[in-house]
Amino acid sequence: MKEKTLKDLYVDELRDLYDSENQLIKAIPKMAKTADSEELRKGFEEHLEQTKGHASRLEQILKGLGEPAKGKKCKAMAGIVAEGAEVMSEDYEGSLMDAALITAAQRVEHYEIAAYGSVHAFATLMGETEAASLLEQTLEEEKETDQKLTQLSEEINTQAFQAGETGEEADSKSARGKYRVVKAGGSR
Repeated sequence: MKEKTLKDLYVDELRDLYDSENQLIKAIPKMAKTADSEELRKGFEEHLEQTKGHASRLEQILKGLGEPAKGKKCKAMAGIVAEGAEVMSEDYEGSLMDAALITAAQRVEHYEIAAYGSVHAFATLMGETEAASLLEQTLEEEKETDQKLTQLSEEINTQAFQAGETGEEADSKSARGKYRVVKAGGSR
């Protein structure tokens, strides 16, 4: 059996990323539809277009290597996407759902940042200049998306927290009111 090389690993990782991007092309529209915040929805829609471009770049790189543009099932992304689907099935509403969607989306971005960072390093080391440039472009877009999600989360998380506090205060006051009634009236 032939000993594997860094190029073999590189191609394997590119195929893994290609499958990841294609899984996301199917998942992102569902997240956009579930988002309550118009800004978050638009962000998902914009990132969907970027994701299609990422898949296209990976096809270009694989073809440039003389490899078929096909994916290798990415189990990690499948798990992250499944967790995102689980979040969307929860009975969270409004800003709380948006906060949950951002959490799921950032898991995706962090996985992609790690994966694109690795393949970019491989391409650079092997002198694959054009591929390295394309991979660096995608890596930067993934980092920008993560940063945008972080910025959005600052407002959305605050809204979710405040909505929860308001609800808890109402529940607490309601419970205290019942307690006073019971105490004052003896029994209820």
